[in-house]
Amino acid sequence: MTNVPSYSTQAVAQHTIALLLEATNHAGIYDRKVQEGKWVSSSDPTFYIDQPLMELHGKTLGIIGYGSIGKEVGHIARAFGMKVQAYHPRKTAQESEREPTYVSLDQLLASSDIISLHAPLNEQTRGMISAKEFEQMKEGVILLNTSRGALTDEYALSASLRSGKVAFAGIDVLSEEPMRENHPLLGIPNCIITPHVAWAPVESRERLIRIACENIRKFLEGQPQNVVS
Repeated sequence: MTNVPSYSTQAVAQHTIALLLEATNHAGIYDRKVQEGKWVSSSDPTFYIDQPLMELHGKTLGIIGYGSIGKEVGHIARAFGMKVQAYHPRKTAQESEREPTYVSLDQLLASSDIISLHAPLNEQTRGMISAKEFEQMKEGVILLNTSRGALTDEYALSASLRSGKVAFAGIDVLSEEPMRENHPLLGIPNCIITPHVAWAPVESRERLIRIACENIRKFLEGQPQNVVS
């Protein structure tokens, strides 16, 4: 059995940052306000602020799961001037200038302004972000999840969004897809949900097909690649 590794690394990292920028700059919301005429009809059109804006420079990004996608997200975040720290169960210290500062999960939760989930889903990580973990986070934290929906307790996330503990959540994955009509994250204004599309740019899908075809060719030649043991 073979797989197709890393075909969507850049795409998922890009989508993660897109969700983050919507959380901090609200471009979609501001466009809707302009289209609705709210800008031109405001009392002071020269300074129309409907949603608070946030500068990313100097903010701390905590990445949970520092594999290929987590590393790419960290690389992009540094270009914004962000401080990057990561939790990875097998790493406890910074290994090079390109590596983040590795911290415990408790430290990451307590000190990050933005938390981005990139861990695989397994028995150890299922529900790893629950009510207890939300309590440990900073007031007004931003949570991003482009990994697996079941990493979070979605009811606890809903409660944290409604209370303001989590200022904004950007979600591309859910524990149940497609979501049911009474899903706890539906209808929350400070939660943006995309339909598991982070992996899906045309370039990523073309790359997936190329690698899958190469896997077949190599197998027929007796030199299998990307073998899953």
